[in-house]
Amino acid sequence: MSETLIITQEEKDFLDASIRRVPDFPRPGILFYDITSILTKPDAFKFCIDKMVEYYKETKIDAVAGVESRGFVFAAPLAEKLGIPLILIRKKGKLPGNTYGCKYSLEYGTAEIEVHKADIKAGSKILVIDDLIATGGTLKAARNVLEQGGATVSEFFGIVGLPELNYKEVLEPTPVTTLIDFAGA
Repeated sequence: MSETLIITQEEKDFLDASIRRVPDFPRPGILFYDITSILTKPDAFKFCIDKMVEYYKETKIDAVAGVESRGFVFAAPLAEKLGIPLILIRKKGKLPGNTYGCKYSLEYGTAEIEVHKADIKAGSKILVIDDLIATGGTLKAARNVLEQGGATVSEFFGIVGLPELNYKEVLEPTPVTTLIDFAGA
């Protein structure tokens, strides 16, 4: 299941205009959708957070997990506004103490993420947030570390989705929601 939030065409145009495109980054042939430009436009950032709050305010979730690093930026205000805990999913070696970890493949190598064991409550339902969902590999690894602690990932959320990269299949059966999708990435 994959869903794009219902926003008006005017809102899509506004958000689309707030996202910088960087051709040939991080390597030739890649069109990079840079959401940091949203952060330099307070109205665009507020729009994203407000839409997330509106969408999730009635949803039963026990915590929000943000994926390093841009996922933190969107997860933190949502967790605060919903009055629920924020869990940080970090790159390996960034967290002190006991962690759960998962290695995963990237388009150009491998990576590993971790989460504090103490932050995961067995049986909890967690919403995982990242800025952009491309191949789904990072989010699949995030689900793995949370499940190691006995939690369930109830949904994945991204500001931007690149559905042509087939993240839906990688992340099944967990629902995926985005504010805006781009084709031809």
